[in-house]
Parts: sequence; C-alpha cells; structure tokens
Amino acid sequence: MICVYVACVCLAAGFTLSSSLRMEERDVDCKRCSRTDADRDRAPTGPEWPPECPRIGLDKHGLVPVMNVTWMIKADMSISTLRGSQINVVEDRTNQSVCVQFSFSTNHTLSPDCNRWTFSLDDVVVEPGHKYTLTVFNLPEPRIGHYRISRNIAIPGCDDARIQKAQICLENGSLWEPNMSVTVLTDKEPKKLSVIVGFETAKHSERYQVAIQSEDFLHSRDIFKENRTSLNVTFDLDLWQLSQCEMFIAIKPFFLRCKNNCWGPKTPVDYCLYLRPRTAIVKTAVVLIFTGCCLAYLLWRTCHTKDPLTLSSPAIKEQPAVIQIQERRRVLIIYSCDHPLYKHIVLKLCAFLAAKCGTEVILDRLDSARLGVLGSIQWLECHREQIERSSDKILILCSPGVQAKWRAMCGDKPVFLREDVLSPVGDMLTPSLSLMVPHFIQCPTFQKYIVAYFDDVCSEEDVPSPFKIAVRYKLMKQFEEVFFRILDAEKHEPGRVKQIEGVSEDRYTESPSGRALQKAIEAFQTYQLEHPRWFEDELVEGLDGDVEETSPAACNHSITVTDQTTCCVQSSVPVTRSVKSQPEMFQMYREVT
Repeated sequence: MICVYVACVCLAAGFTLSSSLRMEERDVDCKRCSRTDADRDRAPTGPEWPPECPRIGLDKHGLVPVMNVTWMIKADMSISTLRGSQINVVEDRTNQSVCVQFSFSTNHTLSPDCNRWTFSLDDVVVEPGHKYTLTVFNLPEPRIGHYRISRNIAIPGCDDARIQKAQICLENGSLWEPNMSVTVLTDKEPKKLSVIVGFETAKHSERYQVAIQSEDFLHSRDIFKENRTSLNVTFDLDLWQLSQCEMFIAIKPFFLRCKNNCWGPKTPVDYCLYLRPRTAIVKTAVVLIFTGCCLAYLLWRTCHTKDPLTLSSPAIKEQPAVIQIQERRRVLIIYSCDHPLYKHIVLKLCAFLAAKCGTEVILDRLDSARLGVLGSIQWLECHREQIERSSDKILILCSPGVQAKWRAMCGDKPVFLREDVLSPVGDMLTPSLSLMVPHFIQCPTFQKYIVAYFDDVCSEEDVPSPFKIAVRYKLMKQFEEVFFRILDAEKHEPGRVKQIEGVSEDRYTESPSGRALQKAIEAFQTYQLEHPRWFEDELVEGLDGDVEETSPAACNHSITVTDQTTCCVQSSVPVTRSVKSQPEMFQMYREVT
C-alpha cells in the first residue's frame, strides 16, 4: 500500500488539491501514515460524494488512463473539529492500494465563495477493464463506529472513447480499422472457387492470421505486414469441399499487448450467390447426356458382340479389385505425446486399426502394466526383436515433439513436455529413437519401419533427418498405402489396382471408429488455430536432478546411407520416472551402432 501525507492550511476560498500517484508502486503499510488525535471523542462527520465522481480520462501527456476522485466536506458545526481527510484506492484484482492523507483545519463551514469545501486526488493511474474500491473518511475518526464512505469503480475497456488513445490501448489495437473486404471468384478454373480477403494493417501488429472455415473444413494462413498498409490473402478451394453455402472469414491480429488474445473481425460469406445458375444447369445437363450415351453404347455393345468381355479387355484391366484381409498383423506405434488432443488422435488411430483393419496395436499407454514390470528399454527391445523375427511393422508418427526431441538428442536444448511428466511411463520416444534409429538405417531392417504424420495437424518439417531417407506418408490421405505396407502387399499389380474397402481417404469416415478419428483430428486442428503457440505452451522447465551433461560432441542432422552407417549422438535430455536417464540411452545407442 502506498501512503502519501499532504499537509495544508486552508486560508483561501474553496480549493482542489492534486497529487499524481501510480498503482504500480510497492506496497507500504498504510497505518504508518495514519495519525492519532487526542480529541477523537469530538470527531467530525463523514464526507460526501459529488454527483460525478470519479472522472476517467488521460493524463496531461495523453499516454496513460487516470482516475480523478473528488469529495466534499459537510457544512455543519463539526467542521471545527476537522483535522484532515484520508482517501484509500484499492485494486480489486491484485489488492494493491494507495492512500493519501490530507491535513488541514478551518472554522468556517463554507468557503469564502459560499460553496462547500471540496478536495480531489488527481491522476491516479488505472488499468483498462480493472475494478477499484474508493474509501474516504475525515480525521480524526471516532472511537466507536466510523463515518467512512466507499464506492466501487469499474474502469471501462479500451473501446471507451475516453481512454482508447492511451498507449496501452493503442498497443491492443483500440484504433484499428481493418476495413475487411471479401471477393469471391468462380471463373478462374472449373470446379474451383477463389476467395480473396483484403484488409488494412495496424501500427502495432506485424503478424496476422487469416482463416476461412465452415462446418466441414478449416483453412488458415499467416501473413506478415512488412511495412505494408494493406494486405490480400487468396484461398483456392475445390467446390466439392463445400457442402454448405455459408462460410466464415476471420482475421486474427497479434498486437504487442494482447498477443494471442486479440480481437479480430469475422464475417459470413454465402459463396452460392456468386455461382451462375445457368452454368450449373448446363453442366448438369451435359453430364447426364454424356452418361446416357455411355450406357447406351455399352448396351449396344453387349447385344451385338459375339464374345463376351473377358478379363483381358483394357476396360476390365483398369477396374479396381477389392481384396480381403486374410492375416492379422501387429504394429508397434512410436510417437511423442505432444498434447492431450494429439494423444487422443493416436488412441483413435489405434481403435481404427483394431476395429476396421483387424490389426493388433502395440502402444505404451495400452500396455502400461507390462511396461512397468519390464522397464522401457526391455519393453521396447522385446517388441523390436519380435518384429524383426516376424512380418510385423513399426509405425513412426512424426510430430513437433518428435523433431524437438531428436534435435535435443543431437545437442540442442532439452525438451520436457507436460504430458510426458504427467504420464506414469514418462518419455518413451527418446529411448525408442536411441534403440531403433541404428536398425532403421540398415538395409535388411529398413522395410520394417513406416514413417507417417497427420498432415492436418503436423507437417513435413516435423520428420527428423534420419527418417527422410524413407517414404513419408500423409495421414489420412495415404492411409491405404500405409495399410498395404503393413500387409506386405502391393497396391499396383500388372493388370489391376487393388483396394481395401473402407480405409481410403474418402471412405474411412463411414465406420464409427473412422468418424471418431476424424473428429479427433478436427478438434486438434481447431485448437491449433486458436492457439498458434500451443507447442511452446506444452513445454515445461527442466526438472532438478533429471538432466546430466555429457561430453561435448557434434551431431550431423543429415545422415548418409552407406553399407555400414553409424551415427553418434550426445544429449542432455532427461527421461523421467521409469525411463532411464538420457546418457544411459545414448550409451546403449552407441553399443548398438
């Protein structure tokens, strides 16, 4: 609590006393600035609030929002015992406070201009959107009871005209006028739709995120101002993606103060208004006529040919053949638990593999009892040896956590994820990489590993350098190719293209487990749009005793595949709980290589 003692003698007409105080100062006990009075039995009556109190505005420099508080003294005979007044200002959120004590005396009930005595405390710095409690009382206070008056004040936000030009409000975008415009083009390419979003930039925001979304899809793009006063962003969409006419355009700025929580405009757009009805009808008619002609030709060919169509016909050769799953395979999934929503995606993928694909899934969180008995290294080594002796596979799901932990193994800053700390098995990715990378880069075992990532929530940049020598599959767009790898089968054979029912990109959502997987991916995608720094938010500080420094060593992130490939890695990344420490991981890694 900040206390200021102000002494004055009232000799002139009614006056106003001003003092500049800041709420940011350190707390001081207000009792030290309170004064006792020997004649407290003759205490004056309490003060009164004027009709307009307090007043909110800017300081004399026009930089910070301030509050001016005014109170009046009652015009009665108790003014002869008045020795001063004290005002306390308390911020409700932080409980910080400031108090000012006025010392004065007078025997006149009114000022020389026949008005009541008035006092004020000016330029108290306040924060937009915060709440304060004002308390004023006269000195000396009575021994029993009190004559204090209080008032609760809510400071308006930066949208209020009185303070929106303050520096703190300007850095929150209070005066930003985006003037957003949306243009829809339908004639650039057939079955394509182009949406052009234009807007004005702001002084205190260098980065913007423009998104276009509906119930079926979500596309976003980051753009930087680069000293430009206006920006344009173009989205090229396929018409088949749009099941509804209405979609929303949103612009999210990143101002200096509000960062990721800044307000941005959002407007609906009905793209169907821009489609030409006649063109759509003509196209539909052409498609129907063409389809009828094809059917008529096939019927005529069937009736007039002597030999029926055989399997050697080129038309039949191109027809896809649906195959049935004959053998149940096993898959060990290696991943990094970057976020609870990403963990949900991995679990839904396991459910889809088991329910729809008839695949036995090996996952650390689904085998925690055995993992706790064997330990992480023994558990991983046991499954790796079983897979090496069988036709089973190891599926590596790449994500930002996988790339970050691999770089930490190569000497970068240690990485600690919140989900790993909370998990009873700890970080399983680091020991997995330590054991499996040497086997991965050897030609005899290369076919055992499948590298993939969910391209809706991850990217190609999340694939560590050792795995870039292999084919990287995008899930769920290329899940059918991944499943052919799990089955050790070829999709393309001479004369036919094989398919597996219900696992392609446009068919996997037909099953309950597939729909659950799609919803999990969309939920995490929406969360990433709302929290662009989600991965940094999941990082936690290093735990005492978990990190041990190893001898310095260089690690080359690009690995060259030769007949005898080796890679030496040093790291200081800890593995918590039941997982061995990072130096032990790399000692085993070097023994394997």
